Amino acid sequence: MSKLLNVSASPHVRSSVTTPVLMYDVAIAMIPAALFGIYHFGIKSLLIILVTVATCMLSEYVYESLMGRPVTVSDGSALVTGLILALNMPPEVPLWIPMLGGVFAIIVVKQLFGGLGQNFMNPALAARCFLLISFAGRMSTFTVDGVSTATPLAVMRNGQSVSVAASFFGMIPGTIGEVSVLALLIGAVYLLVKKVITLHIPGTYILTFAIMMFLFGGMDIHYTLAQVCSGGLIFGAFFMATDYVTSPVTKNGRILFGILLGVLTAVFRLWGGSAEGVSYAIIFCNILVPLIEKVTLPKAFGKEAR
Repeated sequence: MSKLLNVSASPHVRSSVTTPVLMYDVAIAMIPAALFGIYHFGIKSLLIILVTVATCMLSEYVYESLMGRPVTVSDGSALVTGLILALNMPPEVPLWIPMLGGVFAIIVVKQLFGGLGQNFMNPALAARCFLLISFAGRMSTFTVDGVSTATPLAVMRNGQSVSVAASFFGMIPGTIGEVSVLALLIGAVYLLVKKVITLHIPGTYILTFAIMMFLFGGMDIHYTLAQVCSGGLIFGAFFMATDYVTSPVTKNGRILFGILLGVLTAVFRLWGGSAEGVSYAIIFCNILVPLIEKVTLPKAFGKEAR
């Protein structure tokens, strides 16, 4: 009888899915958006991606080596951070800017707080916000075929109309990885099929945002669809807001998280000083995650509710 008993510490339910498996799945899911960005903006985009990823991985290796910690570069988290940061870069940005962002993301936001699992906000998005504040001009200059032009969000901010089809297929200016909704959705489907993410956060995020933009943007379907397909909404909803470390783990918490993201992004786009608002909305909601989980924590089984 004693052979049937196994005394061990929790957790008692384990999964074969590891951190490297999850991270490399996320990296694979971003390949369509990265390839389209390289095709659309040219070889400079590939160089930005390679340099940013290399900077993030090297920063992690050097810091952990100097601090005497186990080197975790192989778990893929630095790779994913580098990819997300690179795909959030303008295609003509000087290479030293994403390199600086990579160092900031890995060392300041991730490692100084204890490494993977301890950071309280998404490292790549925190780095992007840092770069936006520090180098606003260079981070907001977008080109197509070498010609500087306004993004669809900037055009709509000026009261003009944009093509929803162009935004969906990616024939617009913007950051390297955000322009093609189609390419992003291909990657999102991969993540959903692999069960890396669920629709709780991205679904409620996009739906809430669309409702807000329809109600407060003139009740115009075309305008609402253009807002959904433009900027970093789709990229942020599926690849950044769903980050395991900085998003809620409870089902109701994820739904509330998505609703707050949708409301904040709409507020920033409608009444903020900038035409975009995804990065700031996600960072702000990352900070609220402990409170969200506290108020959405389910009652323990068998415990009487007050």
